[in-house]
Formats: sequence, C-alpha cells, structure tokens
Amino acid sequence: MSQPLQNDAKSKPLYGMFNAIPQHYDLVNRLISWGLDRRWRKLAAHACLATGPRRVLDLGSGTGDMAIAIAQLAKNYASVIGFDYSPAMLEIATKKAEAASVRSKVTFMQGEAASLPFTNEYFDSISISFAFRNLTYKNPIVQFHLAEMYRVLSPGGRLVIIESSQPRSKTIRWLFHLYLKTYVYLIGWWLSGNKGAYRYLTESMSRFDGPEVVKNKLKATGFRDVTYKLLLYGAAAIHIAIK
Repeated sequence: MSQPLQNDAKSKPLYGMFNAIPQHYDLVNRLISWGLDRRWRKLAAHACLATGPRRVLDLGSGTGDMAIAIAQLAKNYASVIGFDYSPAMLEIATKKAEAASVRSKVTFMQGEAASLPFTNEYFDSISISFAFRNLTYKNPIVQFHLAEMYRVLSPGGRLVIIESSQPRSKTIRWLFHLYLKTYVYLIGWWLSGNKGAYRYLTESMSRFDGPEVVKNKLKATGFRDVTYKLLLYGAAAIHIAIK
C-alpha cells in the first residue's frame, strides 16, 4: 500500500481542532465520563502489558494519560512511546509525565498515524485510548491507519483499544445519545469555548461503530483472536486483537 502525502490536508482533518482544545481536554474528559475514563484506561493498560512487552506504542497519545499509566504499571521492563500529531497535546503530556516521575520511561513523538516512522514489527504491544474513533470515523485514509498498526506490531503482539461504543439495548442507546447531545456537548462547549470540537465529539460518538463492526474491521486488517469487553452497559468497550 502506498503512503499518503504528508502535506495532504485530508490526512489530518482534526489537526486544528485538537490543537485548539488541549488546556481543557483532561477536565472535560473527567466530567463527561464521571471519572470512569481513568479506571477504564487502567484496565486497558493491564491488558496491554499482559504479555510482558518490551516496547509499547501508545497511538493517538493526546495528553499522555494512557502512556503514563502503562509506564507506571510496567515498572522498568518496558519502554513506552506516546505518538500523536498534536504538538499542543504532547507538550501537556510531557509535563504530566515529569510530574508523575515517569519521564525517563516515556518518549513522546509527533507525527502522522498513517505513516509511522518505525520499522516493521517494532512494537510488542500497541494501545489506543479514545483515539481509534478519530482514526477511523469518516476518515478518508482509514486504511492507512489500520495497515500501519498491523505493520509495526510484532507477530503475537497485542493491539488494545479502549473506545466509545454503542449499547445493544435500544433504550440505553437512546439515553446515551441524548446524554451526548445535551450534557456532553454543552459541558465541552462551555469549558473549552470550542463549539465545533464538541459537536464533532458528540456526533462521532453517537454514530461510531458498535463492537462487532470494530471486531470485523480488525479481522479484515489481518488481526486474529479479536475480542472485546463492554463497559457501562456498552457505552464504551475495550477491544483486544492479536497479530
């Protein structure tokens, strides 16, 4: 598969948005998830480290919460690279890693997920914490993102994704979507001042794939033994796939 042009605006449709909201990003995440996002990341971090990986990639690292959680749990046996395309997000991530005393264990890098600057099979484990949706929802280069995840993961390596999902119950799904369109949208807009960012967030979460669709996309990419665990009645899910 040929690589996309790096200066193609279509390769980073959310670039401006995520550079505009980092100062309030963590606070909004805590409020809209009622603090559950921290617990879910810890569960995903444990899953990511279950096989004792030496090299871990946190893709779409944002402000670094997942990368830091992995570094804290891994002690000294694993090195972690937090990779994101937003310099503003990564600046905050670096400061948070220093405050958490894990700066020596985590390296933050800026770049494009569609053309990762790593050799084939470089990582033993890959985590994606609430960024998979941004890489795949209405993204014109989704195929490059999926192919790159597969390429840089070693045989037998784990891909662990924690992402919003779709409750199976029609009633719960309706309530979840109502919650997104009212509380989440208004709180995010009010705190960040960025109406467009939280319009995108609520729309993408409301319309994102259910767990079986995500499972089938991962299997179509080449991953095997794809499983998932539903969280909060299906409003979110942890997906695990093996290369």
